[in-house]
Amino acid sequence: MVRDQRTNRRIRAREVRVVGPNAEQLGVMSLEAALTRAQADGLDLVEISPMAKPPVCKIMDYGKFKYEEKKKASETKKKQVVVHLKEVKLRPKTEEHDYEFKVRNVRRFLEEGNKAKITIQFRGREITHKELGSAILDDVTKDLKEIEVVEQNPRMEGRQMFMILAPNPKVAQRARELARQAVEAAGKKQEGRPADVKPAVAAVVSALAVGNATPIASKE
Repeated sequence: MVRDQRTNRRIRAREVRVVGPNAEQLGVMSLEAALTRAQADGLDLVEISPMAKPPVCKIMDYGKFKYEEKKKASETKKKQVVVHLKEVKLRPKTEEHDYEFKVRNVRRFLEEGNKAKITIQFRGREITHKELGSAILDDVTKDLKEIEVVEQNPRMEGRQMFMILAPNPKVAQRARELARQAVEAAGKKQEGRPADVKPAVAAVVSALAVGNATPIASKE
C-alpha cells in the first residue's frame, strides 16, 4: 500500500473492485454500494490500487492500519544501526605514542560499525612534504587491514589530506548483530519489569490475607 490512500468519500471512481476485511474478493460494484458495505461492517473503504481499472479498494479499519504501520516503522527504526563518521586528526610529525592512541580509537570506531575519516593536517612549510602525510595514511591502513576497507582513497583538500575507512563486511555484520541483540535485550528488560514485580506483590498480598506473612525487620 502507499501512504495517504484515499478513503471513503475521498475516493473518486464511480466503480471499484472491492476486497473484504478478510481478503475475500467481493467483486466490482458501485462506489455507493462499496461504501454501504463498509459502513455495515463499521469499517472504512480504502483505495489500495488507484491505477487499476477499476481501482481496487479494501474494507478495513483504517485507523488501526495506520497505527500498526507507525508502530512497525518505529520498531524497524529501533533496530537500525546508525553509522557515524568519526574524524581522527594527525600531523606529519605525530609522535609514536600519540599515533598508537589514535589508531586504537579508529579501531574502536570501526568495530562499532562506524566509519572513520583520517585527516593529516599540514602547517606552514609542512605542506611541501605531502609524502609524509601519505606515509602515515599508509601506516594506518596497514595497522587496521584486518578490519577495514578504504572507502575513499587519500586526497588533498586545502592544507589537509584525508581518507575514509569503513569496517569490512564481516566487522560491519558483527556490529549490526551486537546492536540488534542490545535492542532486544533492552526490550525484554522493559517488558520483564512489570511481570517480575506483580507476582511478588501478589504473593505478599496473598500471604497477608491468610495470615502467613512473616514480618520483615526494618533496617535503620
